[in-house]
Amino acid sequence: MTASTKKKRGMLSSFTILLLLLATVALITVGVSAVAPNEVTAATLSDFFMAPVRGFSDALPVCLFVLILGGFLGIVTETGALDTGIAVLVKKLHGNELMIIPVLMILFSLGGTTYGMCEETVPFYALLAATMMAAGFDPLVGAATVLLGAGCGCLGSTVNPFAVGAAVDSLRGVGIECNQTIIIGLGAVLWIVSTAIAIVFVMSYAKKVKADKGSTILSMQELKNAEEAHGAAAEAATQDVQLTGRQKAVLGIFAFTFVVMIASFIPWEDFGVTFWNAGATTQEVTTNVSTDDFISAYESANDGAAVDAKGSLKGTATSEEQVTPGWSSVITGVPIGQWYFDEASTWFFIMAIVIGVVGGLGEKKIVNTFISGSADMMSVVLIIALARGISVLMAATGLDQFVLKHAADALAGLSGIVFAPMSYLLYLVLSFLIPSSSGMATVSMPIMGPLAQGLGFPPEVMVQIFGGANGLVNLFTPTSGAIMGGLALARVEWTTWLKFAMKVIVVIGIASVIILTAAMMIL
Repeated sequence: MTASTKKKRGMLSSFTILLLLLATVALITVGVSAVAPNEVTAATLSDFFMAPVRGFSDALPVCLFVLILGGFLGIVTETGALDTGIAVLVKKLHGNELMIIPVLMILFSLGGTTYGMCEETVPFYALLAATMMAAGFDPLVGAATVLLGAGCGCLGSTVNPFAVGAAVDSLRGVGIECNQTIIIGLGAVLWIVSTAIAIVFVMSYAKKVKADKGSTILSMQELKNAEEAHGAAAEAATQDVQLTGRQKAVLGIFAFTFVVMIASFIPWEDFGVTFWNAGATTQEVTTNVSTDDFISAYESANDGAAVDAKGSLKGTATSEEQVTPGWSSVITGVPIGQWYFDEASTWFFIMAIVIGVVGGLGEKKIVNTFISGSADMMSVVLIIALARGISVLMAATGLDQFVLKHAADALAGLSGIVFAPMSYLLYLVLSFLIPSSSGMATVSMPIMGPLAQGLGFPPEVMVQIFGGANGLVNLFTPTSGAIMGGLALARVEWTTWLKFAMKVIVVIGIASVIILTAAMMIL
């Protein structure tokens, strides 16, 4: 039996890992509920079986986006433009292929630190896996470029509305105002340091693989899967190919599609940019409010608390309603800068048809290729749903809140040099339970912010402790649909990614703790 065979047989699939993790979480809730029945509800057998389905329902917009993305990429591939374009790019970079890595990682990290680029990176995994294979590396280099690039940006969030913005808003809700300059400055330090460490690490591995293909840590099965999925681009790079006029047009539209998608997820109005919503008009609308309306609003805001109203109440409510949409709302009804996955799915569906027509594909070919490309993404969709199901189960049983409350109580009274790293450790644990940065901020900051301030520590540092720890976990957690789905597209198993990235993740984590502890002591 060869070493490669042993490696192949000993590797668990992403599905198996997620199912085991789901079962572990369910068992933990049973054990904890026996000790704290008023805080945690034991997961039932039906909860366990329903979790993947509920996860799919919760992640439906992302899943639909991935399916449509598969159809889009299938049509682009069918035109031959993508493989040929990658081949031409690699030939032009001959001798300088390594420079693709830092350039792309910096660009992804900029997206991460400014607007929390995460799920939006999923389309790039397959593309960069093919590109890196054509350049003489392996698909793991492509996955690392995307994941560590965008991930380090999120780890060092500066103006990211889903992390920093949500955390600041949550603190404001409990009466704590934060100094934005401190938050941005500290975030920038974390961002630059972590991104620099990641770039050096990925480039070192890529250089080794390019010099010796046998130095890859991918298993024989992973290499086979990658070759089947991305090998056409690598093969084209060895041939003397030229782009046709149609292919150039397809690639131009392809690039335009992604530029629009990225721009559409950036919350421009939060940065004072109103260009994309120019032309929108609103009008003031006043409506009468009855006693029942008051009762309904109160009960909704207070988790269904019963209200027994005496007498009648009358009032009016005034709101601003849009009359005319902004000019960029013409396609989806939502202006650029306010898109989410429904709008992105619509955009990719439209552009898939446009590329098919421009690429010279007939109607039947477009339809069949789109369906086939979407079908290829089904395994990715199921992985995303299963990962989301774990988070749904923990939230439903109250396990996440239980851990947060009791850990926060344990941190009270600690000195700054101990409080900072222990808070970071707490957020590492919590981020496994709640991978969503905005969800984590909403749940935890009203507890951790006042705790830090009450002990005399700056709440601004607590914001970045949360962001840094949450970002670090989101470099490898199997509960993240973006990670599991992206790795599946690159044809890299999660266990392989963990083996590859854990060293650099530990280094980034230690550097982050040192920076944050120093900030906690100094500021």
